[in-house]
Amino acid sequence: MRVNCVVGKKDNFAATGQEPSEMAGKKAHIFVVDDDPCILEAACAMLESVRYECSCFADVTSCLAQLTPRSCELLITDVKMPGRDGMDLLAAAKKIAPWLPVVVMTSYADIPMSVKAVKAGAFDFVEKPLVVDSFLGLVEAALKVNDMNGHMVGKSLTKTEKIVLRLILRGMSNKGIAYTLGRSERTIEVHRSHIMHKLNVDNVVDLVKRATSMGLDAEE
Repeated sequence: MRVNCVVGKKDNFAATGQEPSEMAGKKAHIFVVDDDPCILEAACAMLESVRYECSCFADVTSCLAQLTPRSCELLITDVKMPGRDGMDLLAAAKKIAPWLPVVVMTSYADIPMSVKAVKAGAFDFVEKPLVVDSFLGLVEAALKVNDMNGHMVGKSLTKTEKIVLRLILRGMSNKGIAYTLGRSERTIEVHRSHIMHKLNVDNVVDLVKRATSMGLDAEE
């Protein structure tokens, strides 16, 4: 038996307490993946009502065929689908665009899997049926994260900066990194400053979180 796809009036999605221009800012492109046409239609109708661009996909494979680091600013996916599921898509998306925020949609029974998805790098999860205000609020929050992560796009870390970053993530001090790489401590301080600037963080705790969320903690 199909449940309602959305809570709220479908012809009044924009009445969310915020003006569309405030929510959209720019015309963000959002991918939505679900094997239920009802969910796809409802989600995209809400997103388009506040001026986002929306591409709908009925399965993981078709989504991945279109997904590139520049094609999408937010990915919203059902967690449980026939064949490849939302967890598969999350893992694949993080390899294609490590900074891309992913929101998973779930029914009440799938919440444990959604929690697992968040631990695996998803931004957050939202329950079905979709509630207009909370859904669009979550979308806005996720896009703000993407805006911050977007500072990294086009400002890639150099090979040396990646090495320094991995050593920082291991808990090494500037002095220890300088000794390991045979560089001066001052040089390491400069690399560290560049890394912090490119990742838009100002402390080590946030650096670790940002690097992990963007997949920069992986060994090459």
